[in-house]
Amino acid sequence: MSFKHCLLAASVAVMWGLNFLAIDVSLDQFPPFLLAAIRFALLALPALLFVPKPDVKFRWIIGYGFGFGLLQFLFLYWAMAAGMPAGLASLVLQASGPFTVLLGMTFLREKVRGSQMVFLLIAMAGLGVVGWQRLDAHASFIPFLLTLAGAFGWAIGNICNRQAHSTEPIKLTMWMSVVPPVPMFILSLLVEGPERVGESFLGLTSPTGLLAIAGLLYTVIIATILGSGIWSWLMARNPAGVVAPFSMLVPVVGMSAAFVFLGERVTVGELCGAVLVVLGVLGAGLKAAKGARILAEAVPADEAALPSSDSQEGAGGESGVGDETDVPAGTR
Repeated sequence: MSFKHCLLAASVAVMWGLNFLAIDVSLDQFPPFLLAAIRFALLALPALLFVPKPDVKFRWIIGYGFGFGLLQFLFLYWAMAAGMPAGLASLVLQASGPFTVLLGMTFLREKVRGSQMVFLLIAMAGLGVVGWQRLDAHASFIPFLLTLAGAFGWAIGNICNRQAHSTEPIKLTMWMSVVPPVPMFILSLLVEGPERVGESFLGLTSPTGLLAIAGLLYTVIIATILGSGIWSWLMARNPAGVVAPFSMLVPVVGMSAAFVFLGERVTVGELCGAVLVVLGVLGAGLKAAKGARILAEAVPADEAALPSSDSQEGAGGESGVGDETDVPAGTR
């Protein structure tokens, strides 16, 4: 992964970290399922009208939209509306990194370096510490579990995104947004009720309403179109196991911003768990990057040693090397 790509991944982490503040102020005006539906409807309409379908199989668009869009934000918004602090939500959601690796191992038969797995276990231990701290009250633990469910949805989206191999990330991001709106609107009407939905559109010119609109616009334009577009571009050009750990910068930004602007505090135990999560997933990412670099350096030498014959065609390609080397999850 080049230095330019690293900077782009870090910039996405900043966009997504600040997005938790935007979500928090938006939830002061809109109920969670309706907010998620509006968010993706604002993207789906222009996508259907003006954006050509990306040149990928439709099942990967559905899968990406179902995981990254529908599942992730259904559970995340629900968790934050139920009391999950914005900063802590930005941390727990990064369980998507280990989940992505595990899904890659399970369904794509991707191999993980032993040292990388150690760091992933450290990250999961950190999440366990945070969860244990939330066990002090039923009302605190349920939002934690909901956020974990959102992280699993993100991981599903990561795998589908990678499998799409899209060279048109903005188009893919826009088109995956077609998946969540209708199910989310239906869920909002069934769970939140028509009366609550109607009330949320009153008072939009009040300070709370204006902040909610600003937060919604930030989420749609900055976090989704720009941030997810760059993320898709990176995922299509680098191993998912190398890109995904950069998401660990999100809680650094999210928790710091929540402390400064929302006055959120965390317990000593939660802070210790946060450190374990960040160190674990970043360490796993570094090990994955090292493995990918070794693989990239080894392939030309291996190809040079191979005899030139039709029987050796593609031996250094994706399917050949990827199955015989300790490649981080998400390489294909």
